[in-house]
Amino acid sequence: MKHLDVAGGTGDIAFRVLESIRGVSHKAMHDSFAETEGQTQIFICDINPNMLNIGKKRATERGYTKNSYLHWVEGDAEALSFEDGSMDGYTIGFGIRNVTHIEKALAEAYRVLKQGGRFLCLELSHVELPIFKELYDYYSFSIIPTMGELVAGDKESYQYLVESIRQFPKQDVFAQMIVDAGFQAVEYENLVGGVVAIHSGLKL
Repeated sequence: MKHLDVAGGTGDIAFRVLESIRGVSHKAMHDSFAETEGQTQIFICDINPNMLNIGKKRATERGYTKNSYLHWVEGDAEALSFEDGSMDGYTIGFGIRNVTHIEKALAEAYRVLKQGGRFLCLELSHVELPIFKELYDYYSFSIIPTMGELVAGDKESYQYLVESIRQFPKQDVFAQMIVDAGFQAVEYENLVGGVVAIHSGLKL
């Protein structure tokens, strides 16, 4: 099994994928477990080498460097270095909002996935409940930048975070972009009223 996690330099999603695979394998026969682990390859791709270094350090702390399951790759979501149809799964968490051309990133995701491969995207999104939306907007534009300035001395970065969320396509629009990239069985699930959304699709 080969899995690609894009914009995942810190390793959070990759570690969860690895543990999930191990959990499934432990429930199977011992021989199947050994075979599954031996075939597991998880590639963590990030454009920021500093994030990759953080992920490598965290992997060492968790004892993951004793195996060869994890591969750290510096790369661009819009121009991946992996071969066509080479991955069983593709994840991107809180990263596609920051790419320059979302369509290119989606096209690359589709390209590197095998037939039957699954695309999963976790991203900050748009709150749909009217009352909750008003409260969330106030918190986002008034509280978050101020807290960023007080705690980190960096109001601009937190202001960018809020504005980038607002500029990101709404859930249904992003779902259609995934369809336009070639994916089928596209769906999404809102979490916390739409503060975060999970989009998924299959390459069939």
